[in-house]
Amino acid sequence: MRFIETELSGAFLIEPELLIDSRGHFARTWCQEEFKSHGLECEFVQANVSYNRRKGTLRGLHYQASPYEEIKLVRCTKGSIYDVIVDLRSDSPTFKQWFGIELSEKNYKMLYIPKGLAHGFQTLSDDTEVFYQMGQVYNEEYARGVRWNDSELDITWPQIDERIISKKDLGYGSINK
Repeated sequence: MRFIETELSGAFLIEPELLIDSRGHFARTWCQEEFKSHGLECEFVQANVSYNRRKGTLRGLHYQASPYEEIKLVRCTKGSIYDVIVDLRSDSPTFKQWFGIELSEKNYKMLYIPKGLAHGFQTLSDDTEVFYQMGQVYNEEYARGVRWNDSELDITWPQIDERIISKKDLGYGSINK
């Protein structure tokens, strides 16, 4: 696996190295020792899958407040998404900055998200599936969010004819609230 640090400290784009032969290919997508060797927290306690019927589905920007902050390892296993993370760590030099990348079933890329970052994605195709490994169990009382189109963050989402967003996600406020 290749670990490529993003502009947001502690967040990594991870590219599995494909071993290709006449049968197809093989790649490791998880190795605790390798993650630890890069200084990453890697105790995952929950795994989730998100299925999205339609292109333009936008989920996020989600995070959990302390003491239930979470690390995530995200991979798109079917279709493609534009994945976005936002640094919410007030003591970070990249506070309020964002990073976005396309994850797809074809590029096999994964995004490692450290504690203190919000996460969201927009589907780029119909019938999309996203697989998450989580470092913390979901705790509804500590679940939080930031509005996907917060003008202070100025995230450049892919242009889409129609976005599908839940009422809950539409109800999130600005990063400053």
